[in-house]
Amino acid sequence: MKRILLAVFGILALAVATLTPAFAQSKGTVYYLVPTLLDEFQTGSVTALELFLKQVGYDIKTLNADNKTDAQQSQMNDVIALKPAAIILAAVDFNALKPSIEAARAAGIPVVEFDRQITSTPSDFTSVAGTVEIGHIAADQAEKLLKAKNGSVKGKVLQVLGDPGDPYTLDIQKGFEEKMKAFPDVKIISLPAMQWEASNAGTIVADQMLANPDIDLIFSHAAHLSVAAVASLEAAGKKPGDVMLMSSNGAPVGLDLIRKGWLNVEVEQPLYAQAAAVAMFMDKVVKKQEIKPGDYDVLGLKSVVTKEAWGPNIKIPGAAITKENVDNPAFWGNQKPPTDTVKSVE
Repeated sequence: MKRILLAVFGILALAVATLTPAFAQSKGTVYYLVPTLLDEFQTGSVTALELFLKQVGYDIKTLNADNKTDAQQSQMNDVIALKPAAIILAAVDFNALKPSIEAARAAGIPVVEFDRQITSTPSDFTSVAGTVEIGHIAADQAEKLLKAKNGSVKGKVLQVLGDPGDPYTLDIQKGFEEKMKAFPDVKIISLPAMQWEASNAGTIVADQMLANPDIDLIFSHAAHLSVAAVASLEAAGKKPGDVMLMSSNGAPVGLDLIRKGWLNVEVEQPLYAQAAAVAMFMDKVVKKQEIKPGDYDVLGLKSVVTKEAWGPNIKIPGAAITKENVDNPAFWGNQKPPTDTVKSVE
């Protein structure tokens, strides 16, 4: 009888071990240093990274810097002392975190840059949206909108940038304007909303609608800036459709503006795919194995890994969201966590 019970317990133990590999085969803890949790992209990044890293066997802990550079520097020092499997960094300040990145790597801890690309010093992997490509997509959409309204690609566009010190907005501007050069009858007025403040964007739109009442299209580089733009348009007596609107990043407020008829296009920053790419390559990062350049499929998006001076870098394309596809759960702004399962790249 005793032998039978021992045999049964042995079979049960084997079954449990087989069914719960995540507990038996944890590959270590990864720390994610998020710059802030005050916007939906950043809170969504925490959820997505937790989801995908657990699928490939890693525990994850998140530290929030509350947009304070000194706090993030201190967090980096604390985490280096803990010697985790890796650090994922979305930097508050690109230049100020350079010494911390170098200190972590000198201690043998790999560093992954997420969303905010740092080119001044090497990292072990960088996962970013194709921001220049987001500008290209926005230009394609502007071309269609202007042609539909004016009979040809002509008119006046107000481009509301984010903070001019942020490469994200500068790359979008670069991509947008280089494609729009093909249309000399389009005049583009570009002005920055300093510190990405929505109130600054609202002031820009209010002032420009007085100075240039014939503006056909407003392109803001973030959805929350479009919210402020809409408030200014409403204050000026405008209704949905009177002025065409586009923005980029794919936040829930942008999708809501599409549903309300204010926003024509939201160009998504592919949050879920950016996080999935980190998980796909984490084994190679931790083991310090080569990450080969080339094309990769990330949640169905054709993405490209290149070897840059700052290390291996994956760019993931965005997508245009309109009233026809706004309810697609694949867009992170609908806040429905993806059901896709990622696997480590061999």
